[in-house]
Amino acid sequence: MAVKPLEDRVLVKPIEAESKTASGIYLPETAKEKPMRGTIVATGPGKLLDNGERVKPSVRKGDTVVFGKYAGTEIEIKNVKHLIMRETELLGVIEG
Repeated sequence: MAVKPLEDRVLVKPIEAESKTASGIYLPETAKEKPMRGTIVATGPGKLLDNGERVKPSVRKGDTVVFGKYAGTEIEIKNVKHLIMRETELLGVIEG
C-alpha cells in the first residue's frame, strides 16, 4: 500500500526517541516523549495558488525534519506509524 499526499501535505515517518538515557536507565513507554523529528517519506505536488500555479514543496523525500509535538494526523502503513501533515506544520529541516 502506498500513500501519496495531496496538495501541500507531506508523509513523515517519526524517528522514535531513545528508550535509554545517557546514564543507562531504560525508560518505560509511559515516560517517553512523543517524537518531534522524522524523515519525509513522500510529498504532495505542492500548494495550488489562486492563479492556478503550484508552489513546489520545500522538502524532499529523505529529508529529516522537526515538527510540533502534536502536529499532523497519525496513520498506520504496513504496521508502521506515520504522520501526514501540511508542510506549514514543519518547523525546520535538519542538515548534516
